[in-house]
Amino acid sequence: MNLPNHFKFGYTMRGSVPILKSRGICKPFALFTSLLLIVAMFLSACSSNNEAESKTTTKQSVRIGYQKNGPLIILKNLGTLEERLKSLDYSVEWFEFQAGPALLEALNAGSIDFGRTGDSPPIFAQSSGATLKYIAVGNPKFKGSGILVKNDSPIKTLVDLKGKTIGFAKGSSSHYLLVKALEKADLLYEDITPAYLSPGDARVAFEQGNIDAWVVWDPFTADTEMATDARLLVNGEGLTSDRDYFLASSDFAKHSDISKIIIEEIQHSSEWANEHPEELTTMLSSILGIDESSMRLAVERRVYGVQEITAEIIKEQQEIADTFYELKIIPNKINVEDSVYSFEKDEGN
Repeated sequence: MNLPNHFKFGYTMRGSVPILKSRGICKPFALFTSLLLIVAMFLSACSSNNEAESKTTTKQSVRIGYQKNGPLIILKNLGTLEERLKSLDYSVEWFEFQAGPALLEALNAGSIDFGRTGDSPPIFAQSSGATLKYIAVGNPKFKGSGILVKNDSPIKTLVDLKGKTIGFAKGSSSHYLLVKALEKADLLYEDITPAYLSPGDARVAFEQGNIDAWVVWDPFTADTEMATDARLLVNGEGLTSDRDYFLASSDFAKHSDISKIIIEEIQHSSEWANEHPEELTTMLSSILGIDESSMRLAVERRVYGVQEITAEIIKEQQEIADTFYELKIIPNKINVEDSVYSFEKDEGN
């Protein structure tokens, strides 16, 4: 069928844009068709670009929460985890937290994938319904945790804590240490007046005499001992192991291959820390803003390392949970083992 001349048209290219050439008087139709061709080519180009971009942005990120006073700060500064994960097309993002409870809130909310806290924060998190998973555990560090009093304080023994105002971070490892110290002295939790304070606020209150004693961990313990008129009434020996716990979100825990690499690199950085105390002292002193003499004391009384979570360690952590429940510090009884991730079970599936 032959079309009338006024419906016949073709197109030519001007650069990469098609220009319609009408052979008749129907120019509005020609313009409309030309625009359709341009839009089609534009959408095709966008689709190609999106496909290319999706092929080149497959890199994944591991989001790690850390505290300046914990072992992950050593790993962060050595940079070995980034090197290890680069070949697997993973990057590492680091997020700093002032305390364990806030870190675990972020972990449970999915804002980070992996983190480290002391022994007590995971118990409070599990009690509140968090679905986090214990991945590994650190070595005991009880020598650097304890109860500080002023040198001229009348408090000479644990029994002397009766009736005193004691500062500590609620829900922290120091909270449990205090409970066990009172128990050893045959005192009740009600025999003291608790002052729930962060380490920074507690330091000020301690120096100003607003609290009679302060329960805290290194390097705050060491810095206060060295820089102020303070003495360590007792450390955590015989009261608590005061371990680090390494935890992951439930979703991230399923990536057991990446979790294992992180734990391996924490162990490698721990070995470096144990073998290079002077370099570690300088590193941590600079990061924390604590003088080197105080930092050296904290480094000398700690051995870094990572262990598997055994039945014995689960029992140890369960005792802390049961104690907090009996004292009505947490509202419900929990089973710690429910939140322990099993690499063996995962590999068996």
